[in-house]
Amino acid sequence: MAASCHDVDVPGKPTETGTALLETATGAIQGFAPINQIHQHLCAFHFYGDDMTRQVEAHHFCAHLNEDVRQCLIFDGPEAGARLIGLEYIVTEELFLTLPDEEKPLWHTHEFEVKGGVLFMPGVPGVVERRDLEQVARTYGKTVHFWQVDRGDALPLGLPQIMMALTREGQLRQDLADCVEKKFSVSFQKERENRAYMSGPAHGIHPLANAAGKGLKTEIREVDLPAANTGARIFT
Repeated sequence: MAASCHDVDVPGKPTETGTALLETATGAIQGFAPINQIHQHLCAFHFYGDDMTRQVEAHHFCAHLNEDVRQCLIFDGPEAGARLIGLEYIVTEELFLTLPDEEKPLWHTHEFEVKGGVLFMPGVPGVVERRDLEQVARTYGKTVHFWQVDRGDALPLGLPQIMMALTREGQLRQDLADCVEKKFSVSFQKERENRAYMSGPAHGIHPLANAAGKGLKTEIREVDLPAANTGARIFT
């Protein structure tokens, strides 16, 4: 499988034989129930909430918590050495509408991603893929990225950032689109035609979603910490 479209070299020595053997032993002994629940691989694109020009190839490995909630680990590629760069929570329209209004701008829609053909399931036959994506098109997602691989960071530096999704034609960078289409032998245009029948949220896209059409950026500020009840000293 081809590497990520974002070229990043992670510092550190190659994994030693002893470490690999230890991992093999613990892997045979321990259980990994939450990770074993992952049942699908979605490939899409995210852009930073404060800068649409900064776009990232995002591979989602998702599991259902129930019929209304999915949770996804996001990597910058599909291969074994891919970097874990973020998380996404996906909820149905019904759950999204119950969120407080101040929360809604942090969530993005998936309708255009799906109907536009740019969200796909690598290696899954089209008929099977479209059956699941019919549901995804009606959902909302909340995404945070920790590792800014698009700027070449060798490690996850800086603050976690809220990410958004594509909502209309002309937003996706052509170089990134070309890279992904070539790597996975997919055609966004062909899938756009195949998915024309799909529909988005039943109540339409909520006006507060997708950052309410504005930019969002995570920032840090200093605050005074309350004294601990135990009298323990607090370092700031």
